[in-house]
Amino acid sequence: MAKTPKNKNTSGPKRPRLPVADRLPSREQLLEALAQQDDIKGKRDLAKVFGIRGDLRRPFKAMLAELEGEGVITRTRKALRRTAALPHVTVLDIPGDADPDDLHAFPAQWNPEEGETPRVRVLTGPHARVVPAPGDRILARIDAGEEAIPDYTAKPMKVLDKPRRAHIGIVRRDEDGARLIPVDRKQKEMRIALGDLGEASDGDLVEVEVKFSGRLMIPRAKVTKVVGNPHSEGAVSLIAIHNLEIPHVFPQSVIREAEEAREATLKGREDWRDLPLITIDPADAKDHDDAVHAAPDEDEKNSGGFVVTVAIADVAAYVRPGTGMDREAYVRGNSVYFPDRVVPMLPERISNELCSLKQGEPRAALAVRMVLGPDGRKRSHSFHRILMRSAAKLSYQQAQAAIDGNPDDQTGPLLDPILRPLWTAYAAMAKARDQRGPLDLDLPERKILLDDKGMVRDIHVPERLDAHRLIEEMMIAANVAAAETLEQKRSELLYRVHDEPSSEKLQALRDFLGSLDIAVKKSDSVRAADFNGILGQARKAGNIEQVSEMVLRSQAQAEYAAENYGHFGLNLDRYAHFTSPIRRYADLIVHRALIRALGLGDDGLSDQEAAKLPGIAQHISATERRAMLAERETSDRLLAQFLAERVGARFMGRISGITRSGLFIRLLETGADGFIPASTLGQDYYRFVEERQAMIGERSGETFTLGDRVEVRLLEAAPVAGALRFELLSEGKRGNPPPSRRLRKGPSRSFGPKGRRKR
Repeated sequence: MAKTPKNKNTSGPKRPRLPVADRLPSREQLLEALAQQDDIKGKRDLAKVFGIRGDLRRPFKAMLAELEGEGVITRTRKALRRTAALPHVTVLDIPGDADPDDLHAFPAQWNPEEGETPRVRVLTGPHARVVPAPGDRILARIDAGEEAIPDYTAKPMKVLDKPRRAHIGIVRRDEDGARLIPVDRKQKEMRIALGDLGEASDGDLVEVEVKFSGRLMIPRAKVTKVVGNPHSEGAVSLIAIHNLEIPHVFPQSVIREAEEAREATLKGREDWRDLPLITIDPADAKDHDDAVHAAPDEDEKNSGGFVVTVAIADVAAYVRPGTGMDREAYVRGNSVYFPDRVVPMLPERISNELCSLKQGEPRAALAVRMVLGPDGRKRSHSFHRILMRSAAKLSYQQAQAAIDGNPDDQTGPLLDPILRPLWTAYAAMAKARDQRGPLDLDLPERKILLDDKGMVRDIHVPERLDAHRLIEEMMIAANVAAAETLEQKRSELLYRVHDEPSSEKLQALRDFLGSLDIAVKKSDSVRAADFNGILGQARKAGNIEQVSEMVLRSQAQAEYAAENYGHFGLNLDRYAHFTSPIRRYADLIVHRALIRALGLGDDGLSDQEAAKLPGIAQHISATERRAMLAERETSDRLLAQFLAERVGARFMGRISGITRSGLFIRLLETGADGFIPASTLGQDYYRFVEERQAMIGERSGETFTLGDRVEVRLLEAAPVAGALRFELLSEGKRGNPPPSRRLRKGPSRSFGPKGRRKR
């Protein structure tokens, strides 16, 4: 083999030597050289390209350090190269603490060896179809700009579902280490080795990372963070808070901002402290953000009419656009209510102090004065920024007892001058409501009461009182007045909208009602009053539970929107949330819009906020759904914990849902929800017949229908997951076997005893 001559250069052609530079290259020239010349390995090679010597070496190194600090170039081991560019379309994550008025994001996936993670400005113009929020994950179109140094901007294309930050579960210690009991009922248990427990103790709620080991790639958990112990702290809500990533700790800067706030004065306000407004709330309420008053109208042209006043805490006076409190309130979207705690939208100094309409204390408020005719219909209204003083703090039960003839020491003096006029005005408003015909779907809501250890003490359905309806009706009237005023002023606002049922859901309801011989008109154009007629027929026929459940399922979900398409359930053309700015960001936006539209101060809706209302609506609709899910999950866990000691006991329940997989059961006593797998229903083969919302035996015709009362036995309770499994003890109704698959409409599934499916 021939030897290579000693002085022979085998590394490729020599780079031509450039003359010694008399000045530094531009940043663009440096980046172009790195991009085009693959044989540049480090600073020395780059210096040779540009002939950097002598006094230019120090500023040259400083320029490279600056580019590296900006993330434009990167160093991997000894190599120096230009940072990888973002693709034209990529997935970005917006930090949860990003400024809503100046959003920035980072790529969801980035290799650290490619250099510093690039920062991307998110562009959201006034006509943008997709307006993301802090904490969102988005698919975006990327523009790097015209210069050699990229100035990344992103135009959002779609808000994506963001995967869970981490697996969470409860630690259960055993002889071999521990198990992780997942909080998600769809996930399976995992082992935790002793060395991977960290500081976790038995019963702790923890975050874990999942590792895979062995040839079979068995998943194992390693504890990365101890969240707390829900059992010892009496805080089952911790599970939902962390599972759904609900912000629950205020930054110190936000708390400091709230503590520095001072009480409002009469400056820029009308003095309404002599008007005897009162608050009527639940007995355990800690904040009071609405107050009411009613009196006969003294105008002769409105004989028999009323003047109803609704005053709402002036949160906008304390939470101004662009402040830390405002950004935190926006990220949270709303308060979240659990049986054992509240995760508030605003710090306690604001929600429980300055913006709580406490009895005898001067408080800033935004009030609407509504003139009603004798028929209860609103004739006119006006908004006022006021300083008020609540004359009394009453509970619903206290106010109702006084009206029913049992006043106490507090309500006795208030009965004739304040309470009776309120009830007289409400009676007229109730007549107007009945003529309007909102959806009358009055489903009972159970309340879970806890003991001092955070365990379930009692579950009951609170009595529905006229006092509740009075406050609801007056709040609805105030919300309508807010929407009407802002529309008249051609102001931007957030509507509370509720679309009419889709044609698919209406057809499913018709199919079901047809099986019960309840007539429904075939038009796709329906009103809330049509559903009330259906419910009336069902009450007479004795199957109101089944029909109520299906009518509820046929409804669309209410949400917030910058465009109005009405509120179907309330049968209102325009509706906006105005009455709870302490706990809903939507209401704060409406307050600011009113302040701006009516010239009531300099703390109204900003131009930047107005341009972003579509995105704000999307975000707070999502936080509302998250709150509802968290509250439901926590109730499920508390009830499963409550019933865990009664495994084997019998209960009466009602079929609340039917799928191909089985029956969902809601217990009459507690309202707890559980499941019966279809494979355990009996000795027949059962098919799910969708149009009848029924499971029907193939041979016997035995039928289990939505809303049926049944007796069940509790077989299993999983408190961490909030899951219950039942065994069906009741027999179904006798009927005809389902039609054959060829003739029957809709999907079906057949099951046999002990889990065997018919083939």
